[in-house]
Amino acid sequence: MPRLSEVIAALENLWPAERAESWDAVGTVVGDPGQEVTRVLFAVDPVQEIVDEAVKLGADLLVTHHPLYLRGTTTVAASTFKGRVVHTLIKHDIALHVAHTNADTADPGVSDALAGALDLRVVRPLVPDPTDPQGRRGLGRVCELDHPLTVRELAARAAERLPATAQGIRVAG
Repeated sequence: MPRLSEVIAALENLWPAERAESWDAVGTVVGDPGQEVTRVLFAVDPVQEIVDEAVKLGADLLVTHHPLYLRGTTTVAASTFKGRVVHTLIKHDIALHVAHTNADTADPGVSDALAGALDLRVVRPLVPDPTDPQGRRGLGRVCELDHPLTVRELAARAAERLPATAQGIRVAG
């Protein structure tokens, strides 16, 4: 079985930490580099519900898009939301690794996956990465529809094809 350090190296090949925005908090938050990894759970947010699911599934590694911490903290007490997440992860030997804006800017990246799920054709990054000579990496994606849709129809497509969230789909325009 691969070690956490090997899995993280593979993830870093896909989403190098140096491509994250300067304000972002990416990388390994919890975990022993030498621990074996047999099962990985990918999620958007490192919230308690997801951590509980990782425990239930027997995951050794939780990879989330959004960071647990964007700013420094003074406590990881289990009486706090984020502290409880950390305690649960450590108690169950589950590592946490975050790939946020480094996964957003990748080619292909998170926005490409979203565009694919919605049958959108990617034209270019919204904010191109100036270090990419091909101009394919960057934040967000400018896309085209395969045929004209109203905002309502596009929202319905998103609601049908994307996992449901507590907030649902919100649109404006």
